Amino acid sequence: MLTAPQGDVTPLYLRTSPEFAAKKLLAAGERRIFELARVWRNGERGPLHAPEFTMLEWYRANAPYEALMDDCAALIELAAETARARLFAFRGKSCDPRAAPERITVAEAFDRFAGIDLMASMPAGAPDADVLARATQSAGIRVAADDTWPDIFSRVIVEKIEPHLGLGRPTILYEYPISEAALARPKPGDPRVAERFEVYACGVELANCFGELTDPAEQRRRFEADMDEKQRLYGERYPIDEDLLAALADMPPTAGAALGFDRLVMLATGATKIDDVLWTQLPDSP
Repeated sequence: MLTAPQGDVTPLYLRTSPEFAAKKLLAAGERRIFELARVWRNGERGPLHAPEFTMLEWYRANAPYEALMDDCAALIELAAETARARLFAFRGKSCDPRAAPERITVAEAFDRFAGIDLMASMPAGAPDADVLARATQSAGIRVAADDTWPDIFSRVIVEKIEPHLGLGRPTILYEYPISEAALARPKPGDPRVAERFEVYACGVELANCFGELTDPAEQRRRFEADMDEKQRLYGERYPIDEDLLAALADMPPTAGAALGFDRLVMLATGATKIDDVLWTQLPDSP
């Protein structure tokens, strides 16, 4: 909270990403921008998570989101060259950072690693929790009675898919369900999935990338749905950034990426936990 000399109190917030500010710059005419940003996430704390960390975020106007796949591969290779690392390694898993990444869709990953037909639970793009729950239970994964479709989807990703990604070479996991990509545009020709991908090495997620949504009406609908869910779960909601929605109307088609810089450094240097590479001292994680 900020208290003014006259006694007025203003709430202030730590940012989770520079994304909204960057998009306003793109709407104002910038075309290729990046920021090495300090960001905050007050959530999980562990070997791969810290409440304060460094994010490399960049945007390319009028570029397909596949261009960011090449960017991410080049950054991983550059990190290895800079650290003179022949391989990345983490918890007994290794990855050649100079190898061309494998590209696999989320639906293909569900089928290959969990034996689940993901698209069957998304008729016309509408997630069906009962269908996904039955398939997930058949794959030997616990499902609670009150689990939502996103809950089940995330559990399959964490338990069955992520451990297999980025082994031997980096992996690009792409075409996420549209419900799991709140800021990404739908894939042309298949609105059930979005132009979103994540990059993995040694089972560790390094980057999250989008073909950016530039439809302000659709973005507002998604924001309001997210706030309704936050209200249901936590009894709170945040104001929508009206300046961002106004900027989207003037923003060109854009691809954007966010890469966890500390995690990349951790893999390149052989560190065993994120605390070993953070620039500031934090309480030890497990």
